[in-house]
Amino acid sequence: MAKAEAAVRIVREIAAVGAADLAAAAEPLRSDCLRLARKVSLFSHLVAEVAEAGAGDAAAAAWVEELFRALQAARRFVELGRAPARAAGASDQDAICNNVAIQFKFVTWQLQAVLASLPQSCIQISDEVQEEVDLVRAQLQREMEKKGNLDVNIFSKIHDILALHVDSAGSQSEQSHGQPEIPQMENLCNGHLELQNIVKLVSEISGVPKSDAESLTSKLTEGLEDMTVANFTKPVNVVSQSSDEIKGSPETHKKSDSVAIPEDFRCPISLELMRDPVIVSTGQTYERAFIQRWIDCGNRTCPKTQQKLQNLTLTPNYALRSLILQWCEEKGIKLPTRSKNDGSSIEVGGERVAIETLVRNLSSCSLDERKSAAAEIRSLAKKSTDNRILLAESSAIPALVKLLSSKDLKTQEHAVTSLLNLSIYDQNKELIVVAGAIVPIIQVLRKGGMEARENAAAAIFSLSLIDDNKITIGSTPGAIEALVELLQSGSPRGRKDAATALFNLCIYKGNKVRAVRAGILAPLIHMLQDSSRNGAVDEALAILSVLVSHHECKTAIAKAHAIPFLIDLLRSSQARNKENAAAILLALCKRDAENLACIGRLGAQIPLTELAKTGTDRAKRKATSLLEHLSKLQVL
Repeated sequence: MAKAEAAVRIVREIAAVGAADLAAAAEPLRSDCLRLARKVSLFSHLVAEVAEAGAGDAAAAAWVEELFRALQAARRFVELGRAPARAAGASDQDAICNNVAIQFKFVTWQLQAVLASLPQSCIQISDEVQEEVDLVRAQLQREMEKKGNLDVNIFSKIHDILALHVDSAGSQSEQSHGQPEIPQMENLCNGHLELQNIVKLVSEISGVPKSDAESLTSKLTEGLEDMTVANFTKPVNVVSQSSDEIKGSPETHKKSDSVAIPEDFRCPISLELMRDPVIVSTGQTYERAFIQRWIDCGNRTCPKTQQKLQNLTLTPNYALRSLILQWCEEKGIKLPTRSKNDGSSIEVGGERVAIETLVRNLSSCSLDERKSAAAEIRSLAKKSTDNRILLAESSAIPALVKLLSSKDLKTQEHAVTSLLNLSIYDQNKELIVVAGAIVPIIQVLRKGGMEARENAAAAIFSLSLIDDNKITIGSTPGAIEALVELLQSGSPRGRKDAATALFNLCIYKGNKVRAVRAGILAPLIHMLQDSSRNGAVDEALAILSVLVSHHECKTAIAKAHAIPFLIDLLRSSQARNKENAAAILLALCKRDAENLACIGRLGAQIPLTELAKTGTDRAKRKATSLLEHLSKLQVL
């Protein structure tokens, strides 16, 4: 879908915005833009999977359109921060701050609303991305509440009318379905001028042309004023319990809502008061449950700073916890406790005996019982870290490994997917390998049903995140060959999972040659030419960039006639692909006059010269270096 691919580009553009880009912005706009950019960057995996899925039904297309509009609004808000600041008096500054708060809150509301309305029945996303969606949605909800008292029902009404204005068919009106119920806030819209200002600001950030804005604002204001004050003062339920968050008792909420929580006491992810603060390797502090879930989703960066985590150790911040306890005691606030409905508890009651019964059923004489137990464990293992820990402690892993050899393909699929979900928790990765899972997972990868093969490849990727496992998996007979076969002839999802696993395995030097000897270059060259599958070129370039650092692989890449296709990418590809193609060409040509002469004969000078002027910083360096090598060759 074109809109999905456009959404991918917008997310990348917003995520790339940093403090230097917002140097001219005044507060609070600068801080709001930075926070928004960090949150939008967390959409990257979601939009990538949606774009990868391709065209869906009408409901999927409508949701993608809504996502696109929300991201466009976010981009417009960030652009406000990049524009030169205007001088303003004290009274004008107060008005500007109020306007920024309204627009920021609308953009935040629109993003969390589109996440809430994700049609899971027609847009399939991975469990890991679903967990990220839940986290980001909870974070956006907290950001809205933090921003002040505005009635978000006004936003909903304005949004629906604007959607009809943008799309005369009105297909987007269903977006309001499934939106989260939000605690009623103080009504800010009693006055005509205040309401008119909100409508004007929301229309502006929604991209309504100035020529239409005045008449549309008048129409919107008239429509909204027909709504009585009673419509805004009806009781509204508390935020849906299904979101993953930390909650206290109603009494605790009443007390904490009336007291401003110090920023240092809030978790940067949930924006809630922390009960178990832990420090990550970057020095930032988070609530343990939320940072653990972030890590379990496969993220290896600090959410706040975006720096790479040097390790995954979570160190208790006893000093901060002591300060939080002291503050709570002074304010008469009890520390919140985990909600029973926050997604971390076991659906079967949380009792270990129930889990142990499921695990025993994995070894039942009845095929139906084995299949049912494996399916139930598959579901439990994808829901929370607590479930993954409890299942591992109940010896589910060895029993699931045995089921990988089941002749029933559905049972086999449930077993390998359960192991994949269990492996999200890092400590389980070692347990799975020790249980002897690698060889039977490879067998599933070779001979299972397509979904089982996809999940087997994903499991190999997950396990290979541990460096020692890269060696173990790579040296297992048939492992890399099975991944190459899936890369060549699997489903779109299977090819993507295989590419990801192969890339990670090939980080280890010994696996590079194994992959080349297993025939990986043929499908990679095909992927370089495959513009029909979103992400195929990216994946191929990523793997080639790892392989080219090995001398034998470098020779094989040149013999596979990759150079002409890499030069074609310099002429017509996206900026990132041009950068990677240039880097691979440079590696191929270093200390290799034959390859250098080849790119000269194929006319690489023109696209390289253009790239040296207009590419990314890295692309410019690579292109300039290649041009210097070509110049020396011509002199000789």
